[in-house]
Amino acid sequence: MRKAHFIGIAGKGMSATALLLREAGWQISGSDEGFYPPVSDYLRAANISFATPYRKENIPADADLIVISKNAKLVPESNEEVAAAFTSGKQVRSFPDILSDLTEEAETIVVAGSYGKSTITALLAWCLKQAGKDPSYFIGEVTKGFNAHAHAGKGDVFILEGDEYPSANWDPTSKFLHYHAKNVLLTSATHDHVNVFPTHAEYLTPFRALIASLPADGLLVANACEPQARALAAASPARTVFYSDPAQWHARDIRYGLRTAFMLMRGGDQIVGLTTTLLGAHNVENIVGASAMLLEKDLLTAEELAAGIASFEGVKRRMENLSPDSRVPVYEGFGSSYEKALAAIQATKLHFPDKPLVIVFEPHTFSWRNRAYLHLYDTIFAEAGKVFVLPPETQGAATHVQVTQAEILTRIGARSEPYPGPDGVARALSGNEVVLIQTSGSLRDTLSQLVDAVTRAFPA
Repeated sequence: MRKAHFIGIAGKGMSATALLLREAGWQISGSDEGFYPPVSDYLRAANISFATPYRKENIPADADLIVISKNAKLVPESNEEVAAAFTSGKQVRSFPDILSDLTEEAETIVVAGSYGKSTITALLAWCLKQAGKDPSYFIGEVTKGFNAHAHAGKGDVFILEGDEYPSANWDPTSKFLHYHAKNVLLTSATHDHVNVFPTHAEYLTPFRALIASLPADGLLVANACEPQARALAAASPARTVFYSDPAQWHARDIRYGLRTAFMLMRGGDQIVGLTTTLLGAHNVENIVGASAMLLEKDLLTAEELAAGIASFEGVKRRMENLSPDSRVPVYEGFGSSYEKALAAIQATKLHFPDKPLVIVFEPHTFSWRNRAYLHLYDTIFAEAGKVFVLPPETQGAATHVQVTQAEILTRIGARSEPYPGPDGVARALSGNEVVLIQTSGSLRDTLSQLVDAVTRAFPA
């Protein structure tokens, strides 16, 4: 049995790749630090144990392969386990390298863009699974209803969340360029990852390469409402269709609620009525995009599609109600970028128009911590009644001009104040609000305590 050791195994992409190799018959070991659920729980459920902290002794002497995460801490200059890996004589690779091997002969569908990737990737995989197909999939987030966020299926289709971020600390190639894309669903290309792509032009470069790599018999499904996605689609050598476009795939007669209903249209033709528990206009857009890919590829019937959409419970941390036992709804919106934060805020106001909106915000990603983008705070929280702000994450702060908590509070204005901790937030509520948590981290390990405090204070 071949053996692979994963350094940084509790990352979402790393853990998903470890699960795929496990299904292919590999024996898996690994290591990590500072990890937290749900990914660590998935690994334990799969009986994949891993060591902590990082130490050179963690690497098994008989390992055939070492896979190293892109995490900024995992460089040989400061991490003894990574240094030992590179001097071991063993094969060292990134997880996108491994996925390149696994996708070489597959009918790949790569979901790319600055937002919506995880939800659409999970939607595609879920609908195929519910229809009795057995796709392979690689989802960058944990999704309700799935036993794991990766699976090696027996069908021809391999669905992958395609990230534009660099593959490894030694490989600047965007991850999705390793995935042998035959079909692409492109949601957007608004500027993101400013620490890696300082200008929008630099950010668009890997997307252009992805689109150019499509075969002539492939398919590009692009979001017509996002200008950069529409512009990129013009250079596609593959057949191209658009969604959120009245002339092609779009939604009509949308009736928003805790279960939203609408008619899926292709031009002027009614295709099928769809219902979903996903919140927000952005999720209707995501569903239309996924539907366009599945039906244009003849992977499902309209009836199979409708059943899959209706039963899909969503991606964790994407407008997920964390407090079902409280009369104060606490949703997590995963606001890792301006566009994601805005979509979550708009969805919350759409579904709870009469409730004051309280936001708990952690500036965790580089975009929110970079002083060049401090102006984003002037408008992003305009619809909130109160915004509690945590101190910015410090990891990687030396790579850019880092903002301070005080600067953020000043830009947001009088409606904002420093995060007072879980009990402090609960005490600030009257019981009529809706709370939206926006972070790609864990609120300094207080997220679950915050939900508990609100639930205790305002039981259903």
